[in-house]
Amino acid sequence: MKRIQVNVDAGNPSNALNRTWRYIGYDECNYTQAPEGRELLRKFGQLEDAPYYVRTHHLFCTGNTHGIYKWGSTNVYREDEQGNPIYNWDTVDDILEIMLDSNCKPFFELGFMPMDLVDPELFKGMNEWGRFGTYKDKFWSYPPKDYKKWYDLVYQLVTHCINKFGEAEVLTWYWELWNEPDIFYWRGTFDEFCMLYDYTEAAVHSVLKTARLGGPATTGPSQGSSAHVFLDNFLEHCVTGKNYYSGEIGTRLDYVTFHAKGGAFPFHQDAPKATPSLRSFVNQVKVGLETIKKHGFGDLEVVLSEADPDGWAAGGMYDNRNMNFRNTEYYASYVAASYHCIEKLGKEMSMDVRPLAWAFMFVGERCFEGTRTFSTQGIDKAVFNLFKLYAKMGNRALSFSCSGDKDVLLYKDDYGTDEEPIVSGMATIDDNRSVQVLVFSHHDDGEIASCQEVEVTVEHCPFDGNISWKHYRIDEQHSNAYAEWIRQGKPKYPVGQQYSEIKAKDALELIEVREVTEVKNGRVQMKFNLPAHAISLIEISKQE
Repeated sequence: MKRIQVNVDAGNPSNALNRTWRYIGYDECNYTQAPEGRELLRKFGQLEDAPYYVRTHHLFCTGNTHGIYKWGSTNVYREDEQGNPIYNWDTVDDILEIMLDSNCKPFFELGFMPMDLVDPELFKGMNEWGRFGTYKDKFWSYPPKDYKKWYDLVYQLVTHCINKFGEAEVLTWYWELWNEPDIFYWRGTFDEFCMLYDYTEAAVHSVLKTARLGGPATTGPSQGSSAHVFLDNFLEHCVTGKNYYSGEIGTRLDYVTFHAKGGAFPFHQDAPKATPSLRSFVNQVKVGLETIKKHGFGDLEVVLSEADPDGWAAGGMYDNRNMNFRNTEYYASYVAASYHCIEKLGKEMSMDVRPLAWAFMFVGERCFEGTRTFSTQGIDKAVFNLFKLYAKMGNRALSFSCSGDKDVLLYKDDYGTDEEPIVSGMATIDDNRSVQVLVFSHHDDGEIASCQEVEVTVEHCPFDGNISWKHYRIDEQHSNAYAEWIRQGKPKYPVGQQYSEIKAKDALELIEVREVTEVKNGRVQMKFNLPAHAISLIEISKQE
């Protein structure tokens, strides 16, 4: 068994901890309104480090305002027979109010194209069924027929939000244009997207000069890929391009967004074994950050407005059996490892980088469907328990080093096949001088069964005499309702006592509580075994 040494210095806390993980998102905006969606947002809002920022698609789309996989609508924009705009904020207001009432904040994605703003020539010869069917299939991703009407829609939306929620509240939100315009989410040209951004920027800031607007929310920018080229060219447009709205040079950009994914799992029911790649994920982030710095935006906040192990949130283990990892402790350890690598890369490049987990819940799914979710039928999954651990971290960071940390970009292959698991974490202190030490272990191969002996040494412990410490754990058997679901026979729709017994295992679990441990010379030491896919949190406090 390999020994891992963790060293924490509690004697010289840094400034406030940068809680970069407080971002989540999902496709189906109307799932916000479903009872299950409301309940999950409430759970996030009750975490100690709330508020969490919530991003969702389809907030401008036309439809029946009922969410289904990969689709939603709000009907914010219609036109009368003379082509005059009709604005309807009812559904958007309901979504925003639910977020705010849950103690969360909007990360407002401006998109996609309302049906009545699509060029009517595209619908020529179609009846009503054909019009809406084709719109829902692809026309929502088209440029507007009139950019001034798009400007007016954004202007009226921001104005309405200020009138309803107050300027001080709206100033705390993020505004972002569109989603992944380098692929099928945008079926216009690159220049047309730049025009859309310029009109959007003018509209937002004409209403609220200090609002935060960002983009372009492109897909993972592997070196030389079309996503990389799009991001590069968009940033160049913001610096030296002719502004399509004002005619001047350049366009204001308040923060930058792009996406990163660790793999792809297409529909393939007999798929061979495959896993996400931590190295590929981190490489995309590195290329994106280098591109941002190249154009002089290195001092801006960067939000990875989708940062995930893979790219198909609505797919599950019945579509591709490899996606079962999302039900397990593997998903939690991957997120912990990827977020750690993002944080480390950001510090190396002196950049503020914030990942957004593109995960939520799906209404009516089978229990542990394997979709990219935080909960299934109201049962919290291991990955959500990771965020509960994050929420327990103190408000100031401590010096932390770990002998098991790695530079995953130096792996010989994309999956670290010949590598030991990466082991690292972070440490903090709170206002009560309690110390929190989080340690994770992850390997891309979910079948690796190795175990490390971890020795944690905390120097300059802020207490004299006796202390107590609690040890929380996420692994195959702890803080992981999936294990109980298996024991119950994998019921697709558990009810009654069966559901209650599964649900009873979805909270954070303590594996050890020591009431009295003596501090010697300001040093505290502890040892424990950590499986290849696991997260531990040690809380050290004064023994009363």
